[in-house]
Amino acid sequence: MIETQTKTEEWKLHVKKMLSENISGLDVQPLLDYGDKLIEQKPWIDEKEWVHQLILEALAFMDENNPNWTYVASALYLEILYFEASTSRGFHFKDKYGSFGNLVQSLTDIGIYDKSLMESYSQSEITELGNIIDPKKDTLFTYIGLRTLADRYIAKDYKKRVFELPQERFMIIAMTLLRDEVKTNRLSLVKEAYWALSNLYMTVATPTLSNAGKSYGQLSSCFIDTIDDSLQGIFDSNTDIANLSKNGGGIGVYLGKIRSRGSAIKGFKGASSGVLPWMKQLNNTAVSVDQLGQRKGAICVYLDIWHQDISSFLDAKLNNGDERYRTHDLFTGICLPDLFMEQVDARGNWYLFDPHEVRTVMGYSLEDYFDERKGQGMFREKYWECVNHPDLTKKEIPAIDIMKRILKSQLETGGPFMFYRDEVNRQNPNSHLGMIYSSNLCTEITQNQSATYVTEQMTVDGKIVINKQPGDFVVCNLSSIHLGRAVTEGVLERLIPIQVRMLDNVIDLNTIPVLQAQLTNQKYRAIGLGTFGWHHLLALKKIKWESEEAVQYADELYEKIAFLTIESSMKLAEEKGACKAFSGSDWETGRYFENKGYTSNESSTLPWTELSQDVKTNGIRNSYLMAVAPNSSTSLIAGSTASIDPIFQKFYSEEKKDYKIPVTAPNLNAETTWYYKSAYFIDQHWSIRQNAARQKHIDQGISFNMYVPNTVQAKELLNLHIDAWKSGLKTTYYLRSTSSDLIECESCSS
Repeated sequence: MIETQTKTEEWKLHVKKMLSENISGLDVQPLLDYGDKLIEQKPWIDEKEWVHQLILEALAFMDENNPNWTYVASALYLEILYFEASTSRGFHFKDKYGSFGNLVQSLTDIGIYDKSLMESYSQSEITELGNIIDPKKDTLFTYIGLRTLADRYIAKDYKKRVFELPQERFMIIAMTLLRDEVKTNRLSLVKEAYWALSNLYMTVATPTLSNAGKSYGQLSSCFIDTIDDSLQGIFDSNTDIANLSKNGGGIGVYLGKIRSRGSAIKGFKGASSGVLPWMKQLNNTAVSVDQLGQRKGAICVYLDIWHQDISSFLDAKLNNGDERYRTHDLFTGICLPDLFMEQVDARGNWYLFDPHEVRTVMGYSLEDYFDERKGQGMFREKYWECVNHPDLTKKEIPAIDIMKRILKSQLETGGPFMFYRDEVNRQNPNSHLGMIYSSNLCTEITQNQSATYVTEQMTVDGKIVINKQPGDFVVCNLSSIHLGRAVTEGVLERLIPIQVRMLDNVIDLNTIPVLQAQLTNQKYRAIGLGTFGWHHLLALKKIKWESEEAVQYADELYEKIAFLTIESSMKLAEEKGACKAFSGSDWETGRYFENKGYTSNESSTLPWTELSQDVKTNGIRNSYLMAVAPNSSTSLIAGSTASIDPIFQKFYSEEKKDYKIPVTAPNLNAETTWYYKSAYFIDQHWSIRQNAARQKHIDQGISFNMYVPNTVQAKELLNLHIDAWKSGLKTTYYLRSTSSDLIECESCSS
């Protein structure tokens, strides 16, 4: 007991010394005085609780004019983590980090770390890597970033005791993702990955951040399933989705092949109950099969705008109506062809069909076609053919009425998300192998999809064998560039090659509990390199959001990122071999570069022609390369703004389960404050223009939110969607609207 008291008293003095010596630019004396007064008033206070009270006091000093108090709170919380880890692992808290080798051994022995780490790396290699761990990098974290990382991602034992520390989490991720590289070069690659992670130049996706190196969970971010129109297919898909959800994956589900309510089953008319009951089943799966106890499953279902169940689909998340047909825990997305948007714009009529009847009467599936060029193509030909067929049942409705229901739902629930299927398929570099029907949970993934077909047969020895004809079950592996740090520090050329290599290795390391997803992952080797911190970067560059300069900068920056990403994948193909999907793709033929205008763009300073030839010669390692995800959690950890979004407010409180944390816009000061304009005061047409500029260079999609006041007029909202579609956006994500009147915007006066 005396030893414990001595240790905690020593720790308290150490914390006070740290505050007085290591926090520059702030007067911490009031905080120290508060700490002394607290001990006088409550001499029995536990030292850890004492530090927690200091953290709360430091955060109370924080506002728009004093944003750096977040680093004081972060420094204090680090001392708690160091103290807890030292207690769990048996080293002195002043050392901050104990033996890395002992950590790996301990967590492997109790089953937290996967044994492959100890089997793959020698003791001398683990020691060498442990020696480059830099505790000073911990000072880069804001308080909200550190708390998010510590609460959700660092490894703890089964009693929830802290073992792993932030820099060790980064090193374990680096070691895991580079584990199978050639040994002669492996350690240098691990060190390069640690450099990228520890400097917060990049983040890995949430499943990778949480599960890399551990004995449970998988590493991929998101999946997309295409459900076959059969009872066996529907229930098998539900099982697959449950298994992925259990292991931490977000799921997109395309329902467009399922027959509508009242359709025939085995010739019996009116027998089908449509898509709503199956949505209800998926809703129950999302709620009951959580993600390792951390959060409930996350599933987004997509339906075509010509499907006869579209009206009930749009109502599924609303609060009114029959609860038997409400799916409050699912997200929804609408698949929209150009033709529908044209009919909305022209105030024309729209026709709804049963996909099963179309297949039966017409001999084809309407969803299998798209318009190859703006204003013309196979989809509209087939669609009007269906409209004019006398034997095909159809429902006629003004297109604007359907759009009104979409807008109503978006204002109430934020969704449905919008998926512009013609533009997506026109820009698909792998159209030689399939079709893209929908997107994922966050609307940034656009890859070939197809349903899996299941059959059963009895063998001669009385066993039942289940045969599956696997479809393309989309998998994507995500990672993002921190624009606010990587661009301003000029490290993109060094960063992107190691980032692409890490992403590519996730494909081989991952064990996906759905075999057709594993096969699709190997076939396409799809990755999604994205970005976050766009508003952060604009503020640092002193570029106003609503400006031609911002649009031009988005164009130039994302062209450079695209070039470096394609070049990195090409070099990996040269080293390790091209993906199976390369042959016949737009990457091989050069059409990808021609369609983007790269080969004829004389104004570009980038050697696109040479890169196109190199890709044709060496191949591409990853058939899908770029996708901009929402990055809400990982951008918080890295201390920047989310994705390509503008900020909500310069100063706000982030609500956690049982506490609030004040947060300011990153690098907020007298100069940057005028460039941090709230999303709700920004003309969204400027955001659309920026996004169109960057979308030109991204082969997949972008999680693009639109922000409107709750007083927005229907016509204004419709114009935003028309603008997004005409500007060539592939998807839009949430419609975010205010719930109350906005306060006055100071930045609007800049």
